[in-house]
Amino acid sequence: MRKKTQKPEHRTAKPKPEPPKPNKTATGATENKMGEKEATGHQQFWLLKTEPGEWSWEDQAANGGITKWDGVKNKQAQKYLKSMKLNDLCFFYHSGARARRVVGVVNVEREWYEDDGGVAVDVRAVGEMRMMVDLKEMKEDGGLKDFQLLKQPRLSVVPVSEDVWKRICELGDGFEGDARNDKDGASDED
Repeated sequence: MRKKTQKPEHRTAKPKPEPPKPNKTATGATENKMGEKEATGHQQFWLLKTEPGEWSWEDQAANGGITKWDGVKNKQAQKYLKSMKLNDLCFFYHSGARARRVVGVVNVEREWYEDDGGVAVDVRAVGEMRMMVDLKEMKEDGGLKDFQLLKQPRLSVVPVSEDVWKRICELGDGFEGDARNDKDGASDED
């Protein structure tokens, strides 16, 4: 909440101008001088599960990229949603009998809020994985043995360590929008 500004005191000498201080938002993020939200603190990583028949990557992308992530009933998963911060990155994971894989990446646009008696966050599509990463492939990778998804497979929201995040990105050859050159080696340099 913004505080009302008070009238400036009359001064005989002009004070030195101070650089603008960031404004705190209700979520704990800051707004820069352009009014854009910026994350504070260190970035966290998560995995969000969804049944493709209920909400797929295609639905996420077709929805302007932004959606409310709600319907989480498990108390531990709700606790994880409440721990998410602005601009945290999340793997978008298709669950279900036919498709168990990481298909894309979203980021947190709005931190948790109450929604119809439950908890929700808003997420925005960042980009699709260049290669989908199947659950079977993750289970077979020794570098992912401590991955929370493999230890608590029933949770719909799980934290992802930075090492696990990097490894899954390697397995999937990154994701669209990850700020790296295209796979074919094209770059701006000639």
